[in-house]
Amino acid sequence: MCGITGWVSFDRDLRAAEAAATLDAMTQTMSCRGPDDRGTWTDGHASLGHRRLAIIDLPGGRQPMAVDTPEGPVALVYSGEAYNFTALRGELTARGHRFTTDSDTEVVLRGYLEWGEALAGRLNGMYALALWDGRHDRLVMIRDRMGVKPFYYWPTPDGVLFGSEPKAILANPLARPRVTLDGLRELFTVVKTPGHAVWDGMHEVEPGTVVTVDRGGLHRHVYWRLETRPHTDDRDTTIATVRSLLDDIVRRQLVSDVPRCVLLSGGLDSSAVTALAARQLAESGEKVRTFAVDFVGRTENFVPDELRTTPDTPFVHDVAQQSGTLHRDIVLDPDTLADPEVRARMIRARDLPMGFGDMDASLYLLFRAIREHSTVALSGESADEVFGGYLQFFDERARTADNFPWLVRMAEHFGEDSDVLRDDLGRALDLEGYVRRSYGAAVAGIERLPGESDFEYRMRRICHLHLTRFVRVLLDRKDRASMAVGLEVRVPFCDHRLVEYVYNAPWALKSFDGREKSLLREATADVLPQSVYDRTKSPYPSTQDPKYALALQEQARELLARPDHRVFDLIDRDRLRRAADHGGPQVTAASRRGLERTLDLATWLDLYEPELILG
Repeated sequence: MCGITGWVSFDRDLRAAEAAATLDAMTQTMSCRGPDDRGTWTDGHASLGHRRLAIIDLPGGRQPMAVDTPEGPVALVYSGEAYNFTALRGELTARGHRFTTDSDTEVVLRGYLEWGEALAGRLNGMYALALWDGRHDRLVMIRDRMGVKPFYYWPTPDGVLFGSEPKAILANPLARPRVTLDGLRELFTVVKTPGHAVWDGMHEVEPGTVVTVDRGGLHRHVYWRLETRPHTDDRDTTIATVRSLLDDIVRRQLVSDVPRCVLLSGGLDSSAVTALAARQLAESGEKVRTFAVDFVGRTENFVPDELRTTPDTPFVHDVAQQSGTLHRDIVLDPDTLADPEVRARMIRARDLPMGFGDMDASLYLLFRAIREHSTVALSGESADEVFGGYLQFFDERARTADNFPWLVRMAEHFGEDSDVLRDDLGRALDLEGYVRRSYGAAVAGIERLPGESDFEYRMRRICHLHLTRFVRVLLDRKDRASMAVGLEVRVPFCDHRLVEYVYNAPWALKSFDGREKSLLREATADVLPQSVYDRTKSPYPSTQDPKYALALQEQARELLARPDHRVFDLIDRDRLRRAADHGGPQVTAASRRGLERTLDLATWLDLYEPELILG
């Protein structure tokens, strides 16, 4: 796991001192992603930068990694993991390749020499990689199928800039930190438009896509997409197949030359990963480490609501005890959660003000604490999208709305993001129209099986939307928060083999017992505590401590005392004042989200000083 960046310019020599200094600056922005090593490589029109978090073959996996061929050099910078690198290495060795390291990086590089861009279809893992192919004066950028690893690029008149994160690109003077109305639309809606990067002029390499840049321009090729296929397995066979896939996936993703652990929330997803990992590691006499986030007094003072009916900690401890893990709770207090410096660190990590408030802060603080003990963590992220775990999968209003289903419930529980905006800006943005158009584009290409009922097709669309839109919001959040502290988080439920298989199972099979994630529950029933098996879905925890809301209100009042702050070009001052002064410890969820959103925006404007184009 690392940070990559680079610059291709067909009209200049990037070996010049000024260009080299710029590449160094771009590379340095990602020091948190790669605290163990740094490297750069330049060959005329191409410069590559790399920051390394050493996971496999600690001495031998340095990057950029290059091979000289008779036709020219081929150089690689690579972020992520290829979990099937051992099998690929054997295949390449049989084809005559000779390896000088034990790293998966060299396997990826020699895989490209053997198969070219077709390498993408052979990789199993999470990755963002860029290859400069000096044989053809061409840059090749490849992103993993599900978009686990972030990857951005910025076309220039004579080439391209790229990086794992926007901050790497913005460190180059050719890139202007500017956000237009269209960027703000993306920022204030949870629709995750493919390829959209919010920053004007910047794009994402879309998941499952190869982007090449040569003297003829920029070219895109989709090597993987979520496809509709018949599912012919019966229930027992489907459950057995899911279990077989999970056993293989977890075994692959436990491979590491550094300490690893599992993120444990006490829900079905993370508990299943924990139990399977514990069973596999026990074969070699090893215990798995587990970590969970908690809040001061949460279990004792927990108040159930529609989203969260039970606190996590009792279930976490049941799993830890049954699986014999080396467990630790990371307990956070409201002052730390509301600390402006923690907010600033998370916004620096994400490059954008996403407004997730304490859930962003707690995730960052959890990962920071874990990093003191482990360098790799396995997560239960994405199981809800794969197996159908969210409440909206069972809410008839969300099922039948011509809208992204998560937005239906989000507005009810947290209010509309647009509630904090100035009225004139809200009219200019027309977020409702933006969401409507985005939804239409998102469902347009979803294939329907011959004979598929209207209900099954509706559920297929909902599953597809979660797997191609919503999951990318959460994966990006997880990657940025973890890599901000140099922690690699692996996501077993994003293995494309599992995603493809479960996606095509009909909804009647995914919910055969009337509950969420029926297939996952039954596939792992033998390793789960009964309490977790019986537990209903509970989202990522959020603090209920009124001291947190009071701290937000105080910070909002401090912001209101700065009437010239740029945030008031976006935010309605009177609405913020009402949220800051009304309610005390009983501040509503919508007001609290508005406070979090506003404070995030203000911090982002201070840190990045973006040019806002509001006309």
